[in-house]
Amino acid sequence: MAAHRKPRQRPLSGNTARTAATIALAGAATATGFDGTGHAAPQLTPAQVRAKVDKLYQEAETATEKYNGAKEKADTAQQRLNTLRDEAARKQEKLNSARGALGSIAAAQYRSGGLDPALQLALSDDPDQYLRGAAFAERAGDRQTQAVARVRKRLREIEQLRGAAHAELASLRSEQAELKRQKKTVTGKLDEARRLLDRLTPRERTRVTADGTGPASRSAANGTRDALPAPGSVAAPDSRAAAAVAYAYQKLGSPYVWGATGPHAFDCSGLAQAAYRSAGISLPRTTYAQITAGRRVSRSELAPGDLVFFYSGISHVGIYVGNGQMIHAPNPSAPVRLAPIDEMPFAGASRVV
Repeated sequence: MAAHRKPRQRPLSGNTARTAATIALAGAATATGFDGTGHAAPQLTPAQVRAKVDKLYQEAETATEKYNGAKEKADTAQQRLNTLRDEAARKQEKLNSARGALGSIAAAQYRSGGLDPALQLALSDDPDQYLRGAAFAERAGDRQTQAVARVRKRLREIEQLRGAAHAELASLRSEQAELKRQKKTVTGKLDEARRLLDRLTPRERTRVTADGTGPASRSAANGTRDALPAPGSVAAPDSRAAAAVAYAYQKLGSPYVWGATGPHAFDCSGLAQAAYRSAGISLPRTTYAQITAGRRVSRSELAPGDLVFFYSGISHVGIYVGNGQMIHAPNPSAPVRLAPIDEMPFAGASRVV
């Protein structure tokens, strides 16, 4: 029986050894360079981080406005659904009452025995009294017909209300699904921005976010903010615009929280809505609806209280306060603040009053 021996390995020739070494190095490069394992991500400069964070905040704000719009629709659908349910409950009470009346009539007929009217007349000891009773019975029959008609009417009304409530519930669920999608988008963008900022040293992060993590930092560096207007230093068109501007000044330093409408935190459209609410004017919830809420004005016509909008998608809004400045809620890295309106791409303006 032959012994099982381990095959003898032959030494590699020079060319073969070089080829094997090349393959081994290529494999190592693949393991570290292509699948990301053991290979550090390229270090971004603070300027690159700022640019990426700016873009993420803008995308998050666009999603925030879509979230705000979906929430407004969901709230409206919920209110309509509640109204329909309340009305259906009232109709049900009326239906129960109508059914009760019909039941009383049916019970009375059952107790009377339901004899043929001609036979009852023939058997009656007092035909005159019977005829008077027959007239009453005829009227009772009319009441029965009316009672049946009322029951049928209530049933139709309730059926219509149920159909409307079903449609409203479907609308509500659709808006709730949209809310969930937009919330996921917003939180994803903000989390990514936070991770980018966490890569920086505390000093670098302070430089990047000190002026709102955006072009405002460049404007500030050029001294644009040296001539910020004091409250009331530039006249507003009327008392309501002045009240909105005054409210915005009072909220300087308040934190940015997406989806918030005050009184202690705001997103951009939430601040505009709250400011005009304090002046007795109801504004829509979203930037793309707010721009249509008043009379459009050109940049050269701007007056304190005008709403100023930015980016092609109308995804950001501020409240103009004069001297080329606005008060706005920038993003999670910056509180409500004064800023020049040229720090973002200007898209239009609207005068609410």
